[in-house]
Amino acid sequence: MSAADRAATLIAEMSALHDAGNYSLVEVTRPWSKFNPTISGEFAEPKALSWYLKREFEGLLSRGAEIRISESRRRRDLFDPELFESLSEDAWDLRKKKLFLFTAERIELSLNRLHHYTSTPATGFQRYILFTNYRMHVDAFLSLYPNCVKPTNPGAQMAAYHHVLPDNAGITLINIGVGPANAKTITDHVAVLRPDLMMMVGHCGGLRNHQDIGDYVLASSYMRADRVMEEVLPNEIPVIPNFLINSYLRRELADRSIPYRMGTVYTTDNRNWEFNQRRTIDAMKMSRSIAVDMESATIAANGYRYRIPHATLLCVSDKPLHGRPKLSGEAQAFYANSKEKHLEIAIRTVEAIRSEYPQGLPNDDVRSFDEPLLGSSGND
Repeated sequence: MSAADRAATLIAEMSALHDAGNYSLVEVTRPWSKFNPTISGEFAEPKALSWYLKREFEGLLSRGAEIRISESRRRRDLFDPELFESLSEDAWDLRKKKLFLFTAERIELSLNRLHHYTSTPATGFQRYILFTNYRMHVDAFLSLYPNCVKPTNPGAQMAAYHHVLPDNAGITLINIGVGPANAKTITDHVAVLRPDLMMMVGHCGGLRNHQDIGDYVLASSYMRADRVMEEVLPNEIPVIPNFLINSYLRRELADRSIPYRMGTVYTTDNRNWEFNQRRTIDAMKMSRSIAVDMESATIAANGYRYRIPHATLLCVSDKPLHGRPKLSGEAQAFYANSKEKHLEIAIRTVEAIRSEYPQGLPNDDVRSFDEPLLGSSGND
């Protein structure tokens, strides 16, 4: 039996156990591993992650690993009072190598919440995730993909739209609204799906003299003043975007002769920082920031935490330090002129990456020394 056929059989076994009300126990034995030859772990909702399991299982099997599936325990009811304790990421034994980054209960709860927030089922999410906070980008996406999967509730808190391709190789656009709290909330749950890419497609205030409205910004680093990640990822931990994604973004911008700058993006939780300027402007100067927004660093930080390649594509919509604040009339005209081009740059970048890295981008830069087995190409 080929590795692909064997992987499909294993996923079918997991799905049957799930449908019968059980978690799957996945046990992987790797003869080549000196320190962790056998690793096991529980899994839930295999149908939502079938493309990911297929890729990981095929890779392991083709290298000579043995994978066994068995019944673990009954699935926990999401109203079970003991659910709360099982959700904590702090509960992992860091001395023991994990199979997967999340507990079975966390997988089920996150996928349930994704459905709640986006009004689309978790099985519809694609491997390439774009985030926006503007309806105009949704309209542009719908123009490109009129047959995409749409939310069943048009008033969903963070509506998602899915251009579906085989093996979940399409693109998902999520309108996350404004602010770092929303950005953290949605990426906490999206991370369970193990996407190949997360990218913020948004607007920013340009902070440099030689930036014009409509210029683009690529982040090379972030000043994390979002204040929603400090408990789980202290600010002294460096977070930088994926080099390869930035390279493809730069190529796309250069091919279109579109002006852009690369530098530090300052992400704040205070939309009205202009009313209390001194501390914020001092931080902008010290960090050599070239743009300010409210979501990019948060998405990047969760990309780093959860080992997901990430990047930022921003368009300058105002220049707060140069007498060009964001005002209604000018903003609406800018939005009308920029929305299609902005989204198209992101989509063409994704298409180029998908073509050259169909099995996902290398993620060595966001891997830890206690990296879970799945997602690490089977290496220790």
